[in-house]
Amino acid sequence: MKNRIILTIIFLFVITSFSDCNAQENKIKRRDLQSVIIDQYLHKVEMQEIILDASQKAPVHYHPCPVIGIVVSGKILFQIDGEEARVLKEGDVFYEPKNCRVLHFDNLDSEASVKFVAAYLKESNEKSIELIH
Repeated sequence: MKNRIILTIIFLFVITSFSDCNAQENKIKRRDLQSVIIDQYLHKVEMQEIILDASQKAPVHYHPCPVIGIVVSGKILFQIDGEEARVLKEGDVFYEPKNCRVLHFDNLDSEASVKFVAAYLKESNEKSIELIH
């Protein structure tokens, strides 16, 4: 009888724990944003929050390492050399391949700043950005 009570308590505990996990799992929403294969050794990840002032345009540049990021606020005109230009808005992610020219990374809002977070995926101590003059 004692074993049966203990088994019943364990069963109820497991069922209660399982339904709590399901309740928590049901509250968490996931959405795939981007998947990129990085064909390099990864030694270090550097993350930066970057703010462009109203109408500010980044100069033409490239990154000696792959960069992946997400727009926190605002709208950005984004174009990698050889690709179509596109508009990124809040919540959109972007990928800048290693050593590819970035022709546009421009704030499209003439009145407000834009904010994004960028992760630089580094093999060693390479720079994060190189400007093209």
